[in-house]
Formats: sequence, C-alpha cells, structure tokens
Amino acid sequence: MDRRSFLKWLAAALSLPLLGGLGNAAQRYWESMNKPSILAQSAQSTFTSVVSDDEALMSMYIFSDLHISQDPQTPRKMKQALQDLTSYENPVDALIITGDLTDTGTMSDYRLLSSILSKYKLPPIGANMGNHEYYTIWTDAHGAWKKSTMPNGKTNELSRQQFLTFMNYRKTYNEMTIKGYTVLLLSQETYILEKPEVGEGAWYSDEQLDWLEERLSSVSKDGKPVFVMIHQPLPPEGENGGSHFLIRAKRFREILQPYQNVFVFCGHRHQDFRNGTEHYVKETFHLFHNSSVTRPLDRNYIEIWKDHAQGIYLQVYQNKVIVRGREFSKRSFIKEAYWTIPLQTKSKVLL
Repeated sequence: MDRRSFLKWLAAALSLPLLGGLGNAAQRYWESMNKPSILAQSAQSTFTSVVSDDEALMSMYIFSDLHISQDPQTPRKMKQALQDLTSYENPVDALIITGDLTDTGTMSDYRLLSSILSKYKLPPIGANMGNHEYYTIWTDAHGAWKKSTMPNGKTNELSRQQFLTFMNYRKTYNEMTIKGYTVLLLSQETYILEKPEVGEGAWYSDEQLDWLEERLSSVSKDGKPVFVMIHQPLPPEGENGGSHFLIRAKRFREILQPYQNVFVFCGHRHQDFRNGTEHYVKETFHLFHNSSVTRPLDRNYIEIWKDHAQGIYLQVYQNKVIVRGREFSKRSFIKEAYWTIPLQTKSKVLL
C-alpha cells in the first residue's frame, strides 16, 4: 500500500461510526538531523487589557491540521492563515495549534514549518500532538513513504522527542496562561508501535488525566472560562473511543463534568465549516470541532474545495465567549460558524 492509498484508507475509516528510550537506529537518525527552529520562541507582544463589558478581554486564533509537507498547497495555505492573523484589525493574544502540525512528523516537515513561522511576528504559540506527529515511522531515511518497511528504524519515542524539541516542551501535555486565562493542551501519548490497539486514536495516561483533573480544580475557582485543547474528537456520550477518537473518553468527561465554563476544541475531522456537519455540541462543557487550515473536507471526507483554508477566532468577554469560523483565504468570517456562549456565574455545578 503506497502513501496515497494509506491516506485514503484513513479517510474512509474516519467516515465510519465509532467503532523507553530511543532504539539505536532511531538514536542515530535523531542525532543525524539538525534541530529545527523553536516556534515557542515566537515574538512576545504586550497588549493592554480591556475591562469594558462590550470589548474583548482576550482573543486567540485556533489552527488545526496544518499537515505541512512538500505538497505546495500546505505552505501556501499556512501562509494565508498567518497573514490573516498578523493583519487582523485587533491584536491577537495567542495562536493555538491542535495537532497534525506536519504530515509525517519528519524533521524536514518540521523545518519547513519553522521556516514559515519565522517570517511572521506572531503572538505566543501553543500546540499539542495529533496522530500525524507519529507518522515518521512510515517514512524511510529520505522521507519517502515506505509502509512495507515500517518502522524504518524509528520509534514512537523518537516522534515525541522531535515534537518536544520543536516546541521547546518538557512534556507532551502543557499549560498556557493568556492574559489570565488558562489553556490546557492535551496530547496523544503513544502510537501503534507501543500500543497497537490505539490505531489512530488518542491515548491519555493516568498521569495526564490526573494532571487535567488537578489543573481544572485549581484554575476554575474564579469562574473564568478554561480552554482545553485535544486533537481527536470525542465518541458519543457514555462510550470510550477507538481509532480516530479520544480513547479514554469516559474518564475525560467525568473530569470535565463539574465545570460549566470549560471549552473543548478538537480537530482531526477536517470538516469544512460550510458542509452542514455539526461543529458545536453542548454537553456539560462546550465542545467545538475545528476545520483544517490546509485540507477542509466535505461530509464524505473529500477535498472538493481546493481554495478553502479555515480555522477559529475566539474572543473572551466579561460575560460571554464568542467563537467564529474564519476563512483565511478570503480574510473573512464564515456565517455558518458563529457561536455566542454566555458564561455561567458559577464555574461549578453543585453535585
């Protein structure tokens, strides 16, 4: 199966219902590559907080599924998105990327992404890992897709280390504070070499979920909204997920259940904001499905809108959060993706 066939298989699977250390070869591969620029070193701008009820207190762009690669449309669309962000009429306080930063997780893809980002003056950037961050095992030493010899001398640990180096992180899951508002970035912690049963799903360890529980308990006391970033979407309520979903979904939902002002953002589905798919779901928390910067898809997971490049623009006000879909290619908002969410005066539900 070649790379194109493999990706078609992944797209088909998406449309179905729910269903230690580096090895010697991987170590040599890692040491042979030059480290990319660290995007976490993006420009830090100082913005003045606004207290008025009718003006935003914080804003951020949320990108997902960049899939940066040698395919020329991916750098082109990423540049459109960054140009839209940097030329937006109001200051943007942060850029969040919810997984699949690159197409194959190789150092060449990371270097290309780093070179693109370096050309713009950007606010602080946060990101988490998607399944494609682990795809370096499907490529040979020259970056060519080679499923027949997987893992091609590489490991899942190598993929984690490359992401951590790129982002200048110590762990795959992290916390950001943006003008007093908390963003929690959860990451897929393993892939099929270490846990074959996860497939393309997101496995979160007890350690990561305990951390999420502790951080939500700590930062939700003042009633401010909290933003939780994942990559794979949640399965239906009451179920754990499989491939292409958040696997330990029951525990995840239990942790979030007491909090009314939690906003969860996921990617992975690539669903175009205009294709009629549900992009906002109200549970005890607020769940938003992002589109894709470089590959928005129709409901059959086909890329029929070659010019579309999409993401989310979010603003926090004193008593509400506004979430809007953005078409970067036209520097305009998408009318089908506009949500105003009132904030609850108390952050916890009485149990």
